[in-house]
Amino acid sequence: MVEAWYMDESQEDQRAPHRLQPNRAVSLEQLRRLGVAYRRLDADNYETDPRLKEIREAENYSWMDIVTIHKDKLPNYDEKIKTFYEEHLHLDDEIRYILDGSGYFDVRDKDDKWIRISMEKGDMITLPAGIYHRFTLDENNYVKAMRLFVGEPVWTAYNRPADDFPARKQYMKFLAEEAQ
Repeated sequence: MVEAWYMDESQEDQRAPHRLQPNRAVSLEQLRRLGVAYRRLDADNYETDPRLKEIREAENYSWMDIVTIHKDKLPNYDEKIKTFYEEHLHLDDEIRYILDGSGYFDVRDKDDKWIRISMEKGDMITLPAGIYHRFTLDENNYVKAMRLFVGEPVWTAYNRPADDFPARKQYMKFLAEEAQ
């Protein structure tokens, strides 16, 4: 089961857990109110998993690939790790399914505080278009993930500040409606 918590303000190694002391856990319901969707799937059988097929059809995830983030597998590894960890948003949902290894997605809550989401094998997450977020490996330094898209993939990340994009405005409207 996925675990999430509020992060401390430390600038130490980004791969460390960075839990507040005492820990402030974040529930799946709290993530849902931010527009973050979570599913648990059978990563050992992703190629034939009927549940993954059902999700892809229901959500129109027509395109997918698999990326391995490890210093020996990813070209320009150091540069990519820095880029992934820069706070940004996308104009489309970001869907990631962890097939092996582990890492962290960090998202901003409605008060602009960081929440760290620990992702492991079998976890699928959908981050809504317009949410500020970032990704990093954990201390294991390895993750293999499926990237899913509706239609052709768009890889463009817009670093903060990017508040003038319609996707960000729509996301902020969603948050305001959730707060009512």
